Amino acid sequence: MKKKYRTKTVLTAWIFILPFFVLFTIFVIYPIIQGVWVSLNDWSLMGRTGFVGVANYGKMFRDKNFWAAFRNTCIFVVFSVPFIVLLGLAMALLANRKVRMRKFLRIAYYVPGVLSVSVASFVAKYSFAPYRGLVNGILKSMGLMSTSNEILWFEDTKLAWCAIVLMTVWWTVGFPMLLYLSALQDISPDVLEAAKVDGAGSAQCLFQITLPLIKNTIFLVILLEVMASFKVFGQIYNITKGGPANTTRPLVMYVYQQAFDKNKLGYAASISYFLFAIIVICTVIQLKLQKEGD
Repeated sequence: MKKKYRTKTVLTAWIFILPFFVLFTIFVIYPIIQGVWVSLNDWSLMGRTGFVGVANYGKMFRDKNFWAAFRNTCIFVVFSVPFIVLLGLAMALLANRKVRMRKFLRIAYYVPGVLSVSVASFVAKYSFAPYRGLVNGILKSMGLMSTSNEILWFEDTKLAWCAIVLMTVWWTVGFPMLLYLSALQDISPDVLEAAKVDGAGSAQCLFQITLPLIKNTIFLVILLEVMASFKVFGQIYNITKGGPANTTRPLVMYVYQQAFDKNKLGYAASISYFLFAIIVICTVIQLKLQKEGD
């Protein structure tokens, strides 16, 4: 009887798992395997023209444009991830306070995140535009910029990166804020009250109680943001098209150009798997650091 029940349970489980497993295999596992095969061939939009082995990977490591795009991606990761992680945490701490504006703050922080990348990029592009842009107008009104001058945000590499990073932070910080907020609400108020009774100040409660208790959430946010930042494409494509002079072109945009502008799908696939390997390495390192910290 017990064996019959166990068999029935296993069959029931497989009935529920099988549809997901089939779809996952068709839309995830098979494309990954097919992508590896494409990277080993000279492949165009018309199909396979010949097997080249690892020649595409060798070409990739000799390609100066590839390394420039990879450097640009790393620049974006280095500047955007800490900004989003820390600002999201600060916003969550503010939204978790027992004040009248608490619900409004939570909604206001998250609203930009519901916009599509096209809409968010459109807003950023015209906010940083010269002569009629919101950012230049604010700087002029505050006396930080002469009324006779205009900052051309997208004509200078450093300023273009500033605009892209600020737009990305504004657009995406709402989701990390929600993750932090959820973790903060799981902390029992009794723990903080007991610490205050024992004489702990606000700073001690934050750094010795709150942050250690949400440490796993902080690691999760860092992991998600690193992965997302390495895959950046939409906002840069819509705002600068990789300019000026390809100095803001990320790796994913270079993959797109190689595949669909230059009709080199095999070479584009090899770059994609290099990026995949980088993301996997970063993920493993971070998980190892998190495990050691625990």
